[in-house]
Amino acid sequence: MSIIVPAARVERWIANFAERHGRATLTLAHGALTGAAEDGSDFTAVLPFDAPYAGSADAASFAAAAASGVPADWGVLLVRKGGFALARLAGESVVESKTGQRHVQGRTKAGGQSQQRFARRRENQARQAYEAAADHAARILGSGSRPVVVGGDRAAVDEVLADPRLRGLRVVGPWLPVPDPRRGILEQAVRDACAARFDVRNAGESS
Repeated sequence: MSIIVPAARVERWIANFAERHGRATLTLAHGALTGAAEDGSDFTAVLPFDAPYAGSADAASFAAAAASGVPADWGVLLVRKGGFALARLAGESVVESKTGQRHVQGRTKAGGQSQQRFARRRENQARQAYEAAADHAARILGSGSRPVVVGGDRAAVDEVLADPRLRGLRVVGPWLPVPDPRRGILEQAVRDACAARFDVRNAGESS
């Protein structure tokens, strides 16, 4: 089970984990903070933006690293066939953003030439949506090596990032599995990108 935990709640979350499962022993492993409780439950915590953690094996130090690990200049890019949302940020503050929706027809059960025409029209609509997303991404995110957190539909994101104007962008984790991007989805995606991720295995669950 994977859980998103804002930096401000990390210490409380680890304390609650110990209260539920018994005293937790914290250690470092492969750039992450791990916790093993008395009842056999455990967790692995990763910093935002998949940054490696090399601090002390305690909740306060990990929480401080999570809070201070947000880049000074980064971006979010969310794309699905029906729309996109993107933002350039300074720390946790949005500098500029854009959302957009494009109509892409759903699938049809019709056959023969009708189905082929429908498929071509659907592909053209999706391509136009990706081109619009790439245009705005090039304007807002630029072509430098700015770190960008992405999400939505993987094929759609790949189509947008294939634009030559965006090839300098540096994609970092985590992947954000969002629904059709809207303003509220973008705002939540920014918060999720800045949060630590805890992969939790409760006692008795298989690995």
